[in-house]
Parts: sequence; structure tokens; C-alpha cells
Amino acid sequence: MATKVRLSGERATLLATLWGRALDARSSASILHDTMAIQVVEQIDFDFRRTGLRPGEEYTVALRARQIDVWAKEWLATHPEATVLHLGCGLDSRAWRLDPGPGVRWFDVDYPDVIELREKLYPPREHYTAIGSSVTDLAWLEQVPADRPVLVVAEGLVYYLREDEGRALFHTIVERFPLGQFVFETLSRRGMKLQKMNKAMQTAGAKVYWGIDSVAELESIHPRLRCVTVMSALDLDGYAALGFKYRLLVGLGRLIPTLRKMATFYRLSF
Repeated sequence: MATKVRLSGERATLLATLWGRALDARSSASILHDTMAIQVVEQIDFDFRRTGLRPGEEYTVALRARQIDVWAKEWLATHPEATVLHLGCGLDSRAWRLDPGPGVRWFDVDYPDVIELREKLYPPREHYTAIGSSVTDLAWLEQVPADRPVLVVAEGLVYYLREDEGRALFHTIVERFPLGQFVFETLSRRGMKLQKMNKAMQTAGAKVYWGIDSVAELESIHPRLRCVTVMSALDLDGYAALGFKYRLLVGLGRLIPTLRKMATFYRLSF
């Protein structure tokens, strides 16, 4: 039987990103090749046309996920004995896409109802643990051994956190682990205001809280944090292969500082 889904707020946005990855995987010009997303969609009793994802937006979903995947692979290639914290994992199959070696312990973390849903849809895998908790309830970290370097992946999460909670989350992780890297994307404060135009967020009833305008704001969270890479979402690799409309919009956006800084990808090491 198909699994029924009833989610609201930021939880519901995971349906739009899942649908975007599945649409991309079905395309002959797929960017992410997340065929597991197709399998998961087919197990869910839900009309994904109701997610608010507009035609063509699956490409931006796939490009964003691919960039995070690339950075994660790079870090894991040099840290084969590591821990991965995939925060706000939703219904992402990242652990299967990256398929890290046996020296990597992988933890997917999201709200209990999301993890319960994941466990109905995804098969078990070795060296993998799913933790049902709000990421800001820091007690969940007690379930994670702190004896290895850590990679923290937080795609589509940071702007849903309140600033004090987000800073506490980052600070606590840096204090707990010997070394590591955060890989995530943010919205600027102006970008947050523009999210009223984001149909998928409107449909879900999701709200954003934490806007970040500079590297300094992030590095101020902890003295050990250092920015390795900062990249505008408009500079993601792959736009050149998209249709003329998207290439034109991206090209124009790159010329406008406010739009160029609206969404940014970061790598922070410690």
C-alpha cells in the first residue's frame, strides 16, 4: 500500500524537493541522477503537483543538491574515517547517492515524524543511523560518538532556524568534535523577504527566520570556524546546459548585487 503523507510548515517543503529530484531523474538530461527519488515518490500517496514546485524548478533543486554532494565527496575523500551529520535530511537519499565507505558513520537527523516516514520508504544500510529530533534540541548529539572528524551537511535548513538556535547548533558541534566541516546554503536578509515569491514555501506555509549577509557573521559563531568557500547560488555549475530562459535569468541576476547575494553556499572548516 502507498504511504499517506500529512506534513505542514517547513516539513512539507521536503515534498517539493523530493519531487524536484524525481523529475530531474526522469529527464534525459538529468543533473543529479537520483533514481531513488523516483522510487520513493512512487511509494507515497500524494499529488505532488500540489507542492507548488513550478515547471523548470527541478533544475535548481538538482543543481543545489549536486553542489552539496560535490563538496561532501571532496571532504570524505580526504577523511575516510569520519562521521556525517545530515541535518534536516527530509526524504533525501544522499547517503545512498554518496555511498561512503565503511569507515564513515552516517547520521540522518530530522523531526520524529519525518524519520518515521523515512523508515517506511528507505531500506536499512550499514553504518547508518536515523535520529528523530528537532536539530535544535541538542540532546540528540549525545547519540553521536565524537571521536572522529565530522562533516555537517545542512541543505535547505539554516534559514528555517531562528538565529540564536542556529548559532547554538553550530557552536555546540564545533565544541564537540575534534575537527570538521559544515556544508550548507543560506539566504540573505533581503533574500528572506523575497521568499514570499517562492510558491513551494507559500504552499507549505513555511517561514524563514535566519538571514545571513556575510562570512563574518558565521565565523563569529566560534573562534575555530574559518570560511573555506563562499559561492553565490547563481554561480553553481550547470546553468549553461539549461534552457535559454534560465540562462537569461541567471545572467541578469549575476549583474544585480542584491540578487547575486540572495542565496549563498558556504563551506566552513574548524
